[in-house]
Amino acid sequence: MSKIIGICNQKGGTGKTTTAINLTSYLGLAGKKVLLVDMDPQGNATSGLGFNPENKHSVYDIISAGIGVEEAIYPTQWANISIIPSHIALTGGEIELVNIENRELRLRDELKKVKDAFSYVIIDAPPSLGLLTVNVLVAADSVAVPVQCEYYALEGISKLLHTIELIRDRLNPYLDIEGVLLTMADFRTRLTLQVIEEVRKFFKERTFNTIIPRNIKLAEAPSFGKPIHFYDPFCVGAKAYLNLAEEILKEKVIINMPFRLSSETESQASTNNLIGGN
Repeated sequence: MSKIIGICNQKGGTGKTTTAINLTSYLGLAGKKVLLVDMDPQGNATSGLGFNPENKHSVYDIISAGIGVEEAIYPTQWANISIIPSHIALTGGEIELVNIENRELRLRDELKKVKDAFSYVIIDAPPSLGLLTVNVLVAADSVAVPVQCEYYALEGISKLLHTIELIRDRLNPYLDIEGVLLTMADFRTRLTLQVIEEVRKFFKERTFNTIIPRNIKLAEAPSFGKPIHFYDPFCVGAKAYLNLAEEILKEKVIINMPFRLSSETESQASTNNLIGGN
């Protein structure tokens, strides 16, 4: 049975797009057919998968120009993963949606047509609570909320939770919280431990067991257009996102390496494993 998961947080810099890319990647590596929908006008999930949206239909065309969703789905270079790319024109899409009938339902109505062709649909929402994010919440079965392990971690989360309640009451009564994901954790600091404790106290069982560490490899991978597994599968960030995929799937994921690392990279990866590095 297919499931649509929105990755949402109106606060920027929480690891939302990194989570969308790498969760999609590991679900695909687990043999699930996955569609990534990039609803962020910045298009970072699109470029982070190494996809060039030039001369392609985008999610903007679906919600604003009446293009059918089937015309905007493209395969990627990664097995089992397809994408509906973003486009800079989506920046003005929110304004254009204001005058469109049933504007909150545009994405949901289109994804309904293709949902059953995929095991999972992952939607990267923009860092706002405007009409684009409302479209994500109406279309989704559940929402995953990345929360950065920093001082203002819970700032604005109450607004997102309030928006989720409004969506449940008026547009999507079945919307669930998939989980709250702690990201960018630096376990050397007392602050990180305090934030983890505070988030788990507030969200209880809705907090994922997986915690994403602050990891330079996770930051580097998008500039190469690669999910972390295809950039450095042995780093702690890769292991964390594999764990997250297993939490969502509720099963162990066995990955047959789809490529061979260079001897230099293998050596570095072995060193990292031994010393607990990147």
